[in-house]
Amino acid sequence: MCGIVGAIAERDIVPILIEGLRRLEYRGYDSAGIAVLNGTSHLHRVRTVGKVQRLQEAIDLNPTHGTLGVAHTRWATHGVPSERNAHPHISNDGLAIVHNGIIENHDELRAELRAAGYTFTSETDTEVIAHRIHHHQKRVGDLFKAVRATVAELEGAYALAVVSESDPERIILAREGCPVVIGVGEDAHYVASDVAALLPVTRRFMFLEEGDVAEVRRTDVRILDRDGSRVERLVRGARASSRQMQLKKAPTSTSCSKKFTNSHARSPILCKSVWQTAAY
Repeated sequence: MCGIVGAIAERDIVPILIEGLRRLEYRGYDSAGIAVLNGTSHLHRVRTVGKVQRLQEAIDLNPTHGTLGVAHTRWATHGVPSERNAHPHISNDGLAIVHNGIIENHDELRAELRAAGYTFTSETDTEVIAHRIHHHQKRVGDLFKAVRATVAELEGAYALAVVSESDPERIILAREGCPVVIGVGEDAHYVASDVAALLPVTRRFMFLEEGDVAEVRRTDVRILDRDGSRVERLVRGARASSRQMQLKKAPTSTSCSKKFTNSHARSPILCKSVWQTAAY
């Protein structure tokens, strides 16, 4: 199962992203990657095949820091395990995306994008989403609107986290069928596919519902539902025990309840997240 982590804060978020990925290792994966705005107004991306430790070693060799970024652990669905198929995927002008789930109409969208002049460097359905968002952003001039226009075209299941060099003050999220949670911090916000990834930095969480698209800034969050209406999602607390973490009254996720397979998958993929651990 794939894993997403993201953050926007005043401090360096690279250690937060790496620790979040480590806390998602139990889900299984074949590659890992990170993309951050590192203070030069350009995205710095690092991807490796294998364990998160290999990603950490690559970052140690070429240190990067930043206050906005996303990270991912991937279990191959489209395309073999490789660095070029690892997330994050980047489109033109420094737009980066991480994605859980599977897009069923990716072939059709890929053909349209190739006709529009886009070049693909991976075998993944995720790169299709990245280029599609870039395509719409050129038209509408706004990342949030571009993500909403893109997800309206997607068929399948997804949790998306998107960042862009042209829009360095926010992360855009979208959910359909796969879970994504927003962690609320002090002058910071965090995102993940599982609360376990964020427990070192926050115990307050906001869960997106089906069809939501969210704009996550350092100090606030704006969410539109499937119909485009602004909505508020309850911030829920979490409390620790010596053995386990339980979210109080957290909704049970039925996301990505469909199993997907293809010729490149090593096993059936069940894209679901354990948002709650067992009660103490």
